[in-house]
Parts: sequence; structure tokens; C-alpha cells
Amino acid sequence: MTDAKKKVRCFCGYVELEVSGKPAVMGYCHCKDCAAWSATPINSFSLWDPEKVKITRGEENVETYFKTEHSMRKFCKKCGGHLMNDHPDSNLVDVFAVIIEEFNFNPTMHVHYQNRTVSVKDGLPKFKDLPKEFRGSG
Repeated sequence: MTDAKKKVRCFCGYVELEVSGKPAVMGYCHCKDCAAWSATPINSFSLWDPEKVKITRGEENVETYFKTEHSMRKFCKKCGGHLMNDHPDSNLVDVFAVIIEEFNFNPTMHVHYQNRTVSVKDGLPKFKDLPKEFRGSG
């Protein structure tokens, strides 16, 4: 993937983001919160350094939902479209990979696999919770 800037839009297109460079890591999350938030059994994540994520349009329509202090889920107030999830503990922002335009998603792991509702046989490492570098059990 090049260091080009990529556009990100909510469901209605009112809110736009821009990501630049490369994500720190990409993968699939099977935790109960991501499953409930995304209404899917598996959430595709791309974690970025906060300085590489910028709201370029519609910031006044971005709402934040805090279920825990570990995740600040951001969405468009107009359409409800999910945008990103700030993780202050790790100083990373999860921009939902499926809404990044022309993005080459290359997952490297599955996290919170102990909570899976669907088993996946793709050869990627599967972590019970998180890798050690993300404060998990490894």
C-alpha cells in the first residue's frame, strides 16, 4: 500500500475523513462489543496513529458513544454510519476498514477469538484476547 491519502465516508456521505500513510496493524476482531456495534460476527479493523486520521468534512455531525473508557466510538449523527473508534489506552484509532475507499486491506491477525461466533480458517494467528504488544495475553 502506498502512503497516499484515502477517503473515508459515513453511510450518507455527509461526514468525510482522510487517512494517510499506512495503518499500524489490520485484522479481525471477534469481541462482543465490536460484534454488537457493527451488527456482524466479525469486525474488520485498521488501527492508525491519531495524527494520520483527520476529519475533513461534517465534524459537527460526529457523535461519540462511550461504553467503556477504552473505546470512544464515533458515528454520523445524520445517518448513524460508523466511522472510527478511538482507543486512548493504545493511542490508536480504529477506522472501519470497509469504509475506506480504494483501501488494500491486508489483515494479519484475529483478536478476541475466544468470543467468536464464526470460526475462520485463513491461516492468520488467532489470539484469545490481544497480542502482548497490545496488552493482551499473547
